[in-house]
Amino acid sequence: MTNLATPHDVAVYIGRFQVFHHAQLALLRRALQAAPQCVVVMGSALQARSPRNPFTWEERAQMIRLALPEADRARLKFLPVRDYYDQARWVTAVREGVGQLFPGQHSVVLVGHLKDATSTYLRDFPGWALDDAGSQGDIHASSLRDAYFGAAQDGSLDAALSALVSQAPGSTLQFLRAWSHLPAYSQLAHEWESLRREKALWAGSPYPPVFVTVDAVIQCGQQVLLIERGRSPGKGLYAVPGGFIEPRETAWQSALRELDEETGLRLLDTDIQAAFKAVQVFDHPDRSQRGRVITHAHWFDLGSRRPPEVRAGDDAAAVRWVPIAELAAMEDQFHDDHFHMLDFFFGLTDPSRSRR
Repeated sequence: MTNLATPHDVAVYIGRFQVFHHAQLALLRRALQAAPQCVVVMGSALQARSPRNPFTWEERAQMIRLALPEADRARLKFLPVRDYYDQARWVTAVREGVGQLFPGQHSVVLVGHLKDATSTYLRDFPGWALDDAGSQGDIHASSLRDAYFGAAQDGSLDAALSALVSQAPGSTLQFLRAWSHLPAYSQLAHEWESLRREKALWAGSPYPPVFVTVDAVIQCGQQVLLIERGRSPGKGLYAVPGGFIEPRETAWQSALRELDEETGLRLLDTDIQAAFKAVQVFDHPDRSQRGRVITHAHWFDLGSRRPPEVRAGDDAAAVRWVPIAELAAMEDQFHDDHFHMLDFFFGLTDPSRSRR
């Protein structure tokens, strides 16, 4: 119900909404009560589909609309924001996006729940009032996704959705039932199962595993070398060549080995040393579907020479040189955070940040 006597002009509610459930609906209703206009910030926008991010931001917006009466739908604006894996850039993008939707001076209230380390971002918006609404129920979208994709293995989708009645709006469950007929459902269910089996191997570990990987960002002129992944997770998506570090190798040695195994690219030591530009660690806790994976990305610039011949091998189904100018339009075709790794080196979303 609209409350025109509210002290704020705009309410902002931030989430990923993968899947939209009752606790999120409760927070959204609180936001709608806090101001006459509400901006729903759709996190993890513009990413490739994955078991963690199965739905596009447009599909998630539709889930939200379906759960509300028509009068409340008219008061919503949706703001898709990519995962920059850089808190300061992400906060700036949210602020600027809200400012573009509502230019000028407005009183803004940010509605959410400070539950753990994943929600401390709510404190990063000085000048906006914070309404910490507290817990709205012990419901986790990850558990809903597990039930949804797990049901594909034994054909028990109807039973799984029926069991979720107490956790998600009926409109969400109807959406999930309809969405299950799309090819993406079976594809992601297969990837979900592959990840589940992989994580089960570490179930007996006394501590959550932390993996160390390496990547090779190979630039040649205005092109960069990409592979198409041949295995789950991320089968069919683009990535830079890379993989797990070997126990008796340095990060440098592993990066060059993975480059050779996946692309067939092998240069003289003097040439690769001359081409080396920088190494950057990417360690955001959510950067990989596998869990906690820290990678060391080595950037090499081969100069304006003709790109060397390459061939796909090992985990790569295909390999090719891609113009850097084309990468921005391919954002939703990349595995995990590999687009953002390239963004770091080449300034794809902000040319002023390019390290070229």
